Parts: sequence; structure tokens; C-alpha cells
Amino acid sequence: MSTKKFPNLVSQFLQYVKFETQSCRESQDEPSSPNQLKMAEFLVEELKSYGLEDAHIGKGGVVYASLDAAKGFEDCPAIGLIAHMDTSPDAPAVNIKPQIIQVETGDVLLNPEKQIYFRENDFPEIKKYVGQEVIFTDGTTLLGADDKAGVAAITACMAYLKDHPEVIHAKICVAFTPDEEIAKGTVNFDIPRFGADYAYTFDGGEIGTLETENFNAATAMVTIKGVVVHPGLSKGKMVNSIKLASRLIGAFPEEQAPETTEGYEGFIHPNKIEGTVA
Repeated sequence: MSTKKFPNLVSQFLQYVKFETQSCRESQDEPSSPNQLKMAEFLVEELKSYGLEDAHIGKGGVVYASLDAAKGFEDCPAIGLIAHMDTSPDAPAVNIKPQIIQVETGDVLLNPEKQIYFRENDFPEIKKYVGQEVIFTDGTTLLGADDKAGVAAITACMAYLKDHPEVIHAKICVAFTPDEEIAKGTVNFDIPRFGADYAYTFDGGEIGTLETENFNAATAMVTIKGVVVHPGLSKGKMVNSIKLASRLIGAFPEEQAPETTEGYEGFIHPNKIEGTVA
């Protein structure tokens, strides 16, 4: 048995959040942002160091690797473990400052200087973790636990299994995908290359839960072109694209919004708007 130290899961995670891997909705590149490839390259080298010699980057920046089955279990169905490398483009994600805080009853102070709190009234589920250590940011950026926590869980698992050959397991196939946050995570996913018969995705959710289905989404990008005229001379001539955009959004049914739907109900979700009169 190897005496190589089992990598600490928290240390792995804290290392991954240093990578700025926000996906970009406006990009036509694959992956949509170059920094995702930097993390992909890092993960390939890390997996190879754990003995997954076939680790490599496929089309679009997807990372693939596999760990051979334990002796005598080569004929068992291969199991896949999947997580995504990118983080949401909807919040700041540069210069992340993670911190480990023991949760007590009440609000959690994240940033004394800016008086930023993680408030119990806003996030009542935090009460489940009173007395436990939780990783937060300083409140000025996202953390990236979605889904670098999933990535860390998988890489730590691979390191453990490689260092503990007495643990019986089938062939394990690993994949880390880019651009999940912009609904492009499976665009370049090569199922035959992945090689798994059954697979699990490690992503957001409470401890002990297992999702067996997920929603799907489509994105529409609308460009509105206005007519610019000096405001003092604009009667009957100006077309204000900002006002048109507001009318468009205002026409969406209120009962078909994320904040008014649940279960299998669909919704329309304005995600980002920017522009001028033109």
C-alpha cells in the first residue's frame, strides 16, 4: 500500500477556488472562457499524479480520466463521476477570499469592514449546521462551491482509491465539464469516450439527497435597436430601446417566473439586461 498521504478534501477545494473559471454567455468559444482550460490542465496533471494515466482534455475543454476496476471486478458495469469546473457569471468571482467559520445560532458575520452578514432569516437552512464549520467567502464574491466542491470530492475519491487497493470497486470514469452554468456543459460531452455505464453528477444539493431528474433550459438573446435623436428634437422620431426592453419584460406572465413557480412548472427568467437609448 502506498504511504502517499490522502489529500485533504478541504485543502483540495480551497486550491480549486483560486481558479477564476466563470463561464461567459456571450462567448462563442468552447469553452466559453480561457481560464477554464487552465483549471482543466491542472486537473489532468493532478489525476495523472494519482495514477489515472489516461487523463486528458477532450473537445471543448472536457476532462476525461478513468481508474481501472479492482482485480476480479473487470466485468462489472463502469461507474461515472461527473462535476463541472465553471462558476456562475452572475456574481463577482475574482480574488475569492474563502474562510472557514464555525456556525453558531444567529447571523454569520462575513466581512467586518463592510458589515456583510449571512443572515439566518434569509437562509434559514443554515440552522442545520449549527456547531459545524462551514466555508464562506468574505461576502464580496461567490465562493465557487458550485461546483468545485464536486470536483474536489471526485479527485479526493480517486486519490483515496488509488492509495487503497484493498477497496473493491468497478472501473470508475471521471469527467469534469466546462460551461454548465450557461447550459452548454454537455455540448461536447463524448459519451463513448467517457466509458461509463451508469453515472452520477456531484453538484449542488443538501447532504444525503439524490436527484434522479433535472430541468432543461433554453436561452434567447434579444437585441433591440433604437433610434437616437437629441431629446430636444425627438418628438415623433426617437425610439428608446431601454423602454422597449422594459415593455418586453413587462409582458412576461407574472405567474411564469422563478419566484412564483415550483415543481414541474416552467418559467421565463430575464437574466441580464444592458444598453442605452440606441
